[in-house]
Amino acid sequence: MSGSGQKLSFKEKAGYALGDAAANIAWRGVATFLLVFYTDVYGLNPASVGLLMLIARSSDGVSDVLMGVIGDRTNSRYGKFRPWILWTAIPLAVMLSLLFTTPDLGPNGKIIYAYVTYILFTLVYTANNIPYGALMAVMTNDDKERTSIGSFRMVGAFAGGMLVQGALLFLVAYFGDINPDIKVVEIGDQKYEVAVSSPKSVENVNIKTKAGVATFRWAEKADKEQDNIPTKGISFSMEANHSYTFLVEGEPAIDETKITIVDQKNGYSKAIYLMSVLLAISLIITFYSTKERVFPPASQKTNLLKDLRDLISNRPWLVLLVIGLLFNIYNSIKQGITVIYFTHYLHNQLLAGSYMVGLMIASVLGAMITSPLGRRLGKRPLFIYALLFSGGINALLAFCGAEDIVPIFVIGIASELGAAIFPTLFFAMLGDAADYSEYKNGRRATGLIYSAGSFATKFGGGLAAAIIGFVLSSFHYDGMDAVAIQKAVPGIVMLMSWIPTIIALIGAGLMSFYPLNQQKMDTITMELNQRRLMEKKEAV
Repeated sequence: MSGSGQKLSFKEKAGYALGDAAANIAWRGVATFLLVFYTDVYGLNPASVGLLMLIARSSDGVSDVLMGVIGDRTNSRYGKFRPWILWTAIPLAVMLSLLFTTPDLGPNGKIIYAYVTYILFTLVYTANNIPYGALMAVMTNDDKERTSIGSFRMVGAFAGGMLVQGALLFLVAYFGDINPDIKVVEIGDQKYEVAVSSPKSVENVNIKTKAGVATFRWAEKADKEQDNIPTKGISFSMEANHSYTFLVEGEPAIDETKITIVDQKNGYSKAIYLMSVLLAISLIITFYSTKERVFPPASQKTNLLKDLRDLISNRPWLVLLVIGLLFNIYNSIKQGITVIYFTHYLHNQLLAGSYMVGLMIASVLGAMITSPLGRRLGKRPLFIYALLFSGGINALLAFCGAEDIVPIFVIGIASELGAAIFPTLFFAMLGDAADYSEYKNGRRATGLIYSAGSFATKFGGGLAAAIIGFVLSSFHYDGMDAVAIQKAVPGIVMLMSWIPTIIALIGAGLMSFYPLNQQKMDTITMELNQRRLMEKKEAV
């Protein structure tokens, strides 16, 4: 076996970080926007979407393990894991684009298309992300240097997330502009009648003022107050050359230039196409800027059954598998409900973009402080403290009203600062679990061990989507029905606040069973370095 504990260059760490920036353009884009795209734009039932994501992710345990095995057995001049990053760069970009493409199909055709594209996306993501995660463990054999790489990785991840979550809704508004005909007539003090039409039919548009302050209700339903609740935006379908009239109030000096109508279907598709190009470029840069330095023992023979036995007897890995699943459910629920929360509770969808940028800034800071805090406190205690802090703060969102914008931002950003520590530590600790397996069994199966990371990410996201879908369905949510949306607001608030908190608290309790502390890791690292030195001498 070869490898050294040398410090890696900033250039290599930054190049590696771009890989997770790309992964998070895909994964956070899907986790944050796909559910609302499916329900509010493509017209799928939320329970059907939740079931789709749960079923698709249920197969990930098998595909992730298979990809780990394949990665461990790949032999090329580029190494075991790096080539997969290159081979999957363009296919992953293509599948992300197809997820947000909406062919004109019937109800059953839409469901079939969603299943096929979503399952293919998760398979390609697996082929990319498991080798990418495993690459970190073979760039160096120094566990402290891996924590540093992990911090770089999470900065890249959160930067990619910031890009897609912060910019996507603005790109949707830009690409979704339909250039409608708008007429505004003032009928009272800060009261207006707004008539809109379009020369072409548009299946799903959203109308609001650019300031997002005024409320809208249908003029033709003015005598039906119970079914015509004023909201700060209305989603509906437009027929060509048909006029739609709204009563708008609560904002001064409204004219035609202050009304915005966005074709969400076209806007989402083109915005994601642009993001997909950036994704592919980033992955190619990662491939060319990294290097593999740690290899299995020269005497190690390929034995899948032995690798699997070692895996299921690896207690640190088993604990991390469950913890990874829980914190990904926690994060994915928060990500998946954010746009719906801002759109239908705060009635300001674009504000969600600003909110998510704030979260991403907090995430970058959280990733940057993880390495020094980990050295001071130890990885296991820090993980527990972060779960308790983030979950406890997040529960406070239950007490925020629709007008409490500043408290919502403060609580969300503070909670995210703690949540950013979870994945940063998690992927570094998977490297520790790989070292533990080699220390205990004399064998190394890095790709197989890192399959836990991909499985936890995807299956946790699937469970989160199922939870969101089932909770919204229990409140009869319909993304294209304004009345049904308002009746589902209590469920939306639950999903944004205390439901994730319960999951974080469970995770904190289970993390206490993780067996590797810093003293144990120092012993493992010293022993493995001695073995590698002896192997080098024997080879000479």
